[in-house]
Amino acid sequence: MMIFQAYSVFLAWLLFLRCVTSQYLFPNQTDVGVSYLRLIDATTEELVKGLERGLFTSVDLVNAYSARILEVNSTLNVVTELNPDALSIAVQLDAERASGTTRGPLHGTPILIKGNIGTADKMSTTAGSFALLGATLPQDSGVAAKLRAAGVVILGKTNLSQWANFRSNNSTNGWSAYGGQTFGAYYPQQDPSGSSSGSGVASSLGLALATLGTETSGSILSPSQANNLVGIKPTVGLTSRALVIPISERQDTVGPMTRTVRDAAYLLQAIAGKDSNDNYTLAQPFESPPDYVGALNFSSLRGKRIGIPRNIITGGAGGPVLAAFESAIQTVRRAGATIVDNINITAYALEQYLNGNTSSIVLEADFVSNLPEKYLSKLVTNPQDVRNLADVRNFTQRFPPEEYPDRDTGVWDEALALGFNNSGPQFWAAYQTNLEVAGRQGILGLLTNYSLDALMLPTDFSAGLPARIGTPVVTVPLGFYPANTTVVRNRRGTLVRRGPNIPFGLSFLGPAWSEASLIGYAYAFEQRTMVRNQVQPYLVPTIELANTVSTTIARSRF
Repeated sequence: MMIFQAYSVFLAWLLFLRCVTSQYLFPNQTDVGVSYLRLIDATTEELVKGLERGLFTSVDLVNAYSARILEVNSTLNVVTELNPDALSIAVQLDAERASGTTRGPLHGTPILIKGNIGTADKMSTTAGSFALLGATLPQDSGVAAKLRAAGVVILGKTNLSQWANFRSNNSTNGWSAYGGQTFGAYYPQQDPSGSSSGSGVASSLGLALATLGTETSGSILSPSQANNLVGIKPTVGLTSRALVIPISERQDTVGPMTRTVRDAAYLLQAIAGKDSNDNYTLAQPFESPPDYVGALNFSSLRGKRIGIPRNIITGGAGGPVLAAFESAIQTVRRAGATIVDNINITAYALEQYLNGNTSSIVLEADFVSNLPEKYLSKLVTNPQDVRNLADVRNFTQRFPPEEYPDRDTGVWDEALALGFNNSGPQFWAAYQTNLEVAGRQGILGLLTNYSLDALMLPTDFSAGLPARIGTPVVTVPLGFYPANTTVVRNRRGTLVRRGPNIPFGLSFLGPAWSEASLIGYAYAFEQRTMVRNQVQPYLVPTIELANTVSTTIARSRF
């Protein structure tokens, strides 16, 4: 947060001068014939249209989004790093556009990325821990490099549940030592879910065009639903994990968190593809990724067979979620799909899913191996000299801002106590059980045995089985808890886990590499329901493009 605070003081003064100037020169945007979009609703195509018509520049977008971050960050603790090079990058991208060159459909648009996604620039990549503050990388992560190649302005980094929710047994979603506690914007002190907490809140409020999150098991899907977003958890290997701080090579994936399915498709298109630094991407069954934007079809559900695995929907779902889910089933049926209801994973798979320990064993053993091999050993500078998980634990337990022992290191304790890593036979046995439980006896068995195109579940129940086998899921907004909902807090009493107007989602699940199909189904549902627009956050930034737009830009209506 120290880097963010120093930079934000300078930027706040710069933006204050810009805003004051614009208010005197253009006190009413309609007086000069301008109708700017609200950035909380702005889409990729709308921003690109404005850039192409010269209504504003990428510099204007960087200024506007940065100002919005500064407006709400002291309340919600969403962003930990603002990129000090963002403006100069935007200037370069504006010059390219002016000369007739664009790098792709995202050219000149600002995106925020999760704080565990590595960049070789002036920003830190910390996973929310002081153990990695000041550490530097030899190059950008695979996905950051693809964003830059697509002409994206990486505006900054978002807070997260520390170490992607893989440190403590008693911490809170959205808390990290480096970034503090992130809150959702749909209810005061809302649990933002995690681990891509800041990415979820930032995208929901229009603090950037969109954000990137990472998922091992639920870390894109859950904060997407809690923040009224579309989230894509890609097939493991569709997007590179190179120089993303890892948990598990078998489950980690990077994906978009956006306000619309179309925006998610654009962002996934930009980051998908092979990377020689991540051998899982070399298993992609195509030379180039499918056309995800082209998959957006209002009629995508027509003639499809969609299964409802009822025994996965276990305790914990609120009545409003289940009622909205039943309504969603009817919407999908009216869209032309055949609903195959009351199909179930096997009793063995359900027991292992709910009560087994193989999932934890795989993650813990992978983490022991992957953290040093795939990240710590790659660092160019390593100020705290952390070389493995034991070093990281020692630092965390001795450095007071890490809040140990109030927030324990229970996950790491268990991982180190295993006595083996991901090269041992014990690990392989656990991994094979995962593949059987989630695969042949789980969701892949259902897809095959019932000749299904996809499964559909409330997002609360959609993450766990696909995580074990690395298959994709897309979540879209489904509904909100009613205004009279009784507030339920987390076990620390510091966050509102359930309460009035807090969103929840619907997920489509499919086999590996089926993102294009799932995106089509999600789009067909989204366009028929437009749930996102039904409730607004309680806290919305007031700064818009009109406050920051360059006074030299020609103005006209969209």
